[in-house]
Amino acid sequence: MQIAVTTPTGNVGRHVVAALLRAGVRPRVLLREPSRLDPDVKDVVDAVRVDQYDAASVAAATGDVDALFWVDPTTGSEDPLDDYARATASVVRAVTENRIGRVVFQSSVGAEKRHGAGEIDGLAHTESALDALGIDVTHLRCGYFFTNLELQLDALRAGTLQVVLPLDQPMAWVAPRDIAEVAVGRLLSPAWSGRCVQAVHGAADLTWREVAGIVTAATGRQIGVERITDDEMRAQLHRAGMTDGLVEAVLGMSTGLREDFVPEQPRTVRTTTPTTLASWAHEHLRHLIGDGAAG
Repeated sequence: MQIAVTTPTGNVGRHVVAALLRAGVRPRVLLREPSRLDPDVKDVVDAVRVDQYDAASVAAATGDVDALFWVDPTTGSEDPLDDYARATASVVRAVTENRIGRVVFQSSVGAEKRHGAGEIDGLAHTESALDALGIDVTHLRCGYFFTNLELQLDALRAGTLQVVLPLDQPMAWVAPRDIAEVAVGRLLSPAWSGRCVQAVHGAADLTWREVAGIVTAATGRQIGVERITDDEMRAQLHRAGMTDGLVEAVLGMSTGLREDFVPEQPRTVRTTTPTTLASWAHEHLRHLIGDGAAG
């Protein structure tokens, strides 16, 4: 079986590659800069330089592929949803021209809304386009990545996380490595077919208050959390250099799921994965935010 992997150096993709290698598969990895691959990986994969927004190059790179792990590439433009549409056009062309029969797509909790969830709407568009092809496709509806905390290191060092969600609203938190394990299981398993939705909810649903307490205990640095207004968050995102369109797309991922949203799939043994935020924070955040004293 020839398996292609997009974003193979990303938070999830690098673990997908490693798991496939452990399973005895030599994956084809598609990325803009093959030089970014880990030196230990370069000789055991087939790397192809690909721009995922270039439909012709994606189709050319997947000519004899049996299964594809597809991640819409990160966008930073004024019109993120247009970027998602371009990436979707690429995967649709590749699957159609090359008759790729099996796709595992990294989506998100909230894509089931289809509209009104900011950047997640772009993932919903990809889901719908893949569904229309009549192939075997699994949409991984992933929870909030632990690694998103690494984007807030300054706030963690200062001791306060700022969010727009209610502080006691629980949501799924998940380790990217766990998502990769689910993805690889789906890529390799012959036991499913048709259109499938597989939620990946992590070990537990957590509120932001609980997250602050877990990170405090795991790192030894006292972390608090406060709720700020949408406009205050907009100002922060603008100061970070985001365009107006990107600010609204990023903010919408929170505001669109803030009220009356119930995930399509409830938490079950099938959607629960093993890595806890506590173990991940102890391993990954302690050295990033420095020594502190919880108290």
